[in-house]
Amino acid sequence: MNTVKSVRELRAAVSQARAEGKQIAFVPTMGNLHAGHAALVEKAAQRADFVVASIFVNPLQFGPNEDLDSYPRTLLADQEKLVQAGCHLLFTPDVAEMYPHGTDGQTRVSVAGVSEGLCGASRPGHFEGVATVVSKLFNMVQPDLAIFGQKDFQQLAVIRTLVRDLNMPIQIIGEPTVRAEDGLALSSRNGYLSAEQRDAAPLLYRTLKEMANAIKAGERDYAKLITAAQAQHSAAGLRPDYLEVREANGLRPATADDRHLVILVAAFTGNTRLIDNLAFELDTPT
Repeated sequence: MNTVKSVRELRAAVSQARAEGKQIAFVPTMGNLHAGHAALVEKAAQRADFVVASIFVNPLQFGPNEDLDSYPRTLLADQEKLVQAGCHLLFTPDVAEMYPHGTDGQTRVSVAGVSEGLCGASRPGHFEGVATVVSKLFNMVQPDLAIFGQKDFQQLAVIRTLVRDLNMPIQIIGEPTVRAEDGLALSSRNGYLSAEQRDAAPLLYRTLKEMANAIKAGERDYAKLITAAQAQHSAAGLRPDYLEVREANGLRPATADDRHLVILVAAFTGNTRLIDNLAFELDTPT
């Protein structure tokens, strides 16, 4: 695996691979990689001939009171994981390389609709930062396909919409969430959890499954299910941010007639914010 820091080096390496007739897959990350990231790179290696990954902690997607400065930077360990997963090229730009004219005057990309509510409400400006940096990275790499995890369900919806609306010739592939044995979705921020917080965190996924089972059994009073689940979260010391049932394709609030659903949750334990989701389909009435 080759590691490059400049856009010039990145484009030269990708151009060489493309000149050799190789299909290009891209996996953007912020580093501090875990098994979930490795699964994305492994999928990319299965689907394409040349796998590019990036590690960049993007300041545009962090709010003023979030963990930009403390976000773990673990480049050497990340490089080892990427080599094992089948990555060919790693792009590790610094902020000056990504935003050479500074961030204040940077052109921003805003994706309407799917970026609103949920994490978009809790983290104002977050998805604008995501859409902007992903647009830049897509223009730099120009991949044939890009792989993202479904744990960040709303982010994946934002990126799919971005690519569709801006006519980018990139196939977006969503990969299932990788979980610990107790169901907790793997996340770089799980390392912030104390032992007690880590013990409580899997409750989020358990309640998502309970809600999904109730809906599959015919329950359509989503507000009642949400209230009951958030009471469980609060009793376990989790501070609810949001818990919503949405239509899975466009992320609008679900109605009783929708068949493709996703339940999305965000909650705090201590200062750590955890997110998760569970998408499922209901049988079509006969």
